[in-house]
Amino acid sequence: MGRLSMQVLLRSVSPFALAVFCIMAFALGAGSAPVLAQKYPEKPVRLLVPFAPGGGTDVLARFISVKLSENLGVSVVIDNRGGAGGTIGSELAARSAPDGYTILFTSASHSFNSSLYTKLGYDALKDFRPITLVAMVPHLLVVHPSLPVKNVKELIALARKRPGEVFFASGGAGSSVHLAAVLFITTAKVDMTHVPYKGGGPAMIGIMAGEASVMFPTMQSAIPHVKSQRLRAIAISTATRSPAVPEIPTIAEAGVPGYDATGWYGMLAPTGTPQSAIDRLHAEVVKILTQPDIRQRLANEGAVAVGNTPAQFDKFIRDETAKWAKVIRDLKLRVD
Repeated sequence: MGRLSMQVLLRSVSPFALAVFCIMAFALGAGSAPVLAQKYPEKPVRLLVPFAPGGGTDVLARFISVKLSENLGVSVVIDNRGGAGGTIGSELAARSAPDGYTILFTSASHSFNSSLYTKLGYDALKDFRPITLVAMVPHLLVVHPSLPVKNVKELIALARKRPGEVFFASGGAGSSVHLAAVLFITTAKVDMTHVPYKGGGPAMIGIMAGEASVMFPTMQSAIPHVKSQRLRAIAISTATRSPAVPEIPTIAEAGVPGYDATGWYGMLAPTGTPQSAIDRLHAEVVKILTQPDIRQRLANEGAVAVGNTPAQFDKFIRDETAKWAKVIRDLKLRVD
């Protein structure tokens, strides 16, 4: 409509009608803003897991992705990009478009890789926005049934008797499973040989096949194999016993005083991701984690559901990064 025609139209409208028109236009405009904000997500969300299928991170990510798909109304697709202790997948996530459609589902390795690797293609603190800490989970010290040990003291005695001849598996150098084992080896003053795999899943297959004899997997990935007696659990990594397996002693009480290593899983987005996407993802994941049946299911597998705020998760990551930096520095550990 031309400018002259618009002026004629406005002159022909009564002041009352014009006022009503303006109020309606404002109401419609105000009402449309939330609709636009609520459009996220409009397409499938990629949940990038920086480890191979079958490990603890992957198992929990797949469980959460099913529930998250239901809540978001779009598919949440798992994308496994394992290798180099989770750094390959994490770098891919950091370089992804910050649009809310690529989310990193990672583990405790995120908090110590910057101290382990001399060169990383990303900054673990600056290149990500925390969404929430999903769960805390212990590691189990498991052995192949053929290994003639039934407890921690017997494992230490065997490793000292046969230095370098006891092989331990991990999901790769720098993974949380690897660090839990290194902390044990250093604290217990034993010598065991590392057998790295490309992810926790392949490592689990390797130890069950007898390619290695010892492993420190996260509890939820190990419990099924312990119950089927394909692996023997002899201790738990945390400072206190787990209600899920109260009969299994802690490594500290079983012969290595002061030992404590707790795994965790969390969700982060590339820096620059819109606040609306962060808020929506956080709200939906917390909704999942507060459901009693979900919490109980995780508890049965030794995991403790968390679901804290982005700010709380940010502080947690920074505290964990500082803690592990000191451990890695004291142990003089380097991966590359």
